[in-house]
Amino acid sequence: MNLNATLLAQFVVFFILAIVTMKYVWPPMMKALDDRANKIADGLAAADKGKEALQDAAQRVAAELSAARDEGQKRIGEAEKRALAIVEEAKKIASDEAARIVAAAKDDAEQQVNKAREALRGQVAELAVKGAEQILKREINAGAHADLLNQLATEL
Repeated sequence: MNLNATLLAQFVVFFILAIVTMKYVWPPMMKALDDRANKIADGLAAADKGKEALQDAAQRVAAELSAARDEGQKRIGEAEKRALAIVEEAKKIASDEAARIVAAAKDDAEQQVNKAREALRGQVAELAVKGAEQILKREINAGAHADLLNQLATEL
C-alpha cells in the first residue's frame, strides 16, 4: 500500500463526510441549538416580566395595606369620637336626672315643711285658746275669736 494513496483516500472520505455532515447533520443540529437559545431567551424574558409583575404586585400590596391601615385608624378615631359623644350624652342625661331628682326632693321637703307649719300653727292656736280659757276661766266664743286666732296663726 502506498502511503500517498491511503492519505488521498482518507482525504476524500473526510471531505465526503464533511459535505454530508454540512448538508444533512449540521442544519438540524443548528436548528436545535437556535430553538434552545430562543427558548432560553423567552424564559429569561418571562422571568424579567415575572420580576416586574412581582414588584408591581408588591407595590399594590403595600398601597392596599397602607390604605387599610389608614381606614382602620380613621374608623378607630370615629369610634373614639362616638364613644366620647355617648359619654357626654350620658353625663348630660345623668346631670338632668339628678337635677330633676333634687328639684323633686326640694318640692317634697317644702311641702312637708308647709304641712308641719300648718300643723304647728293649728297646735299653737289650740294651745293659745286653751291658755286663754285657763286664764279667763270662762268659755271663749270660738266664732268671735276665730279671726283673732287666724291672725295669730299667720303671724306665727
